[in-house]
Amino acid sequence: MLSDILKWGGKRLEPATSGAVKGVSKAAIEEPVVGSKAFPKFLTALTSQPSPVLIDLGPVIGTNVEFFGDRLGCKLFIEDIVGDLDRHTKAGTLDTLPGLLETRFRHADASVDGILCWDVFDFLDKNSAQALAKQVIRMLRPGGAVMGLFCTAAKTDHLPYTKYEIVDDSNLRHRVHPGVGGVKRTLQNRDIIRMFEGLAVSDSFLLKSNIREMLLRRR
Repeated sequence: MLSDILKWGGKRLEPATSGAVKGVSKAAIEEPVVGSKAFPKFLTALTSQPSPVLIDLGPVIGTNVEFFGDRLGCKLFIEDIVGDLDRHTKAGTLDTLPGLLETRFRHADASVDGILCWDVFDFLDKNSAQALAKQVIRMLRPGGAVMGLFCTAAKTDHLPYTKYEIVDDSNLRHRVHPGVGGVKRTLQNRDIIRMFEGLAVSDSFLLKSNIREMLLRRR
């Protein structure tokens, strides 16, 4: 499956919605805005590159595309792994997901400066998570950065996916994704470090929500 390739200056992919604030729906205003400690550091890592290449593993969010265009002037690739997971969940074919992830990305080795994983790893089984982590490591350039959000407390309930909308350099709006969602898998520090073998943990922040924000770097 080919990814959507987004470059600054291209057509906006999400229509603006009406609401109390221009361009922002009432639902979006009511969804929580959460401070992030890892995201500013992720941006700092990318600003050291004159024209960084960025991969976003979440769905297309028009305001995020605009943010990265304004802030970084980067080349942005949307690789909607949440969409893949949603389709396979609906089709009952999750057992084929590891094989898809092994061949999904057409990016060359060491060709990407930054990868936003958001919380996608929480929803993947062990084999799928390992397959995706292997590709993340393969694509990342020396000096590149990976940002991920990982659940640290057991979640047995069926939960919706989250769309992370960038508000500014330090804040993210947590929006509900319309997909079927799933059960979150708890990943401890040692599990994450082992999964991303070859990358070093640059920063790690445990939030009050029992989410760990991590920034990993390739030396």
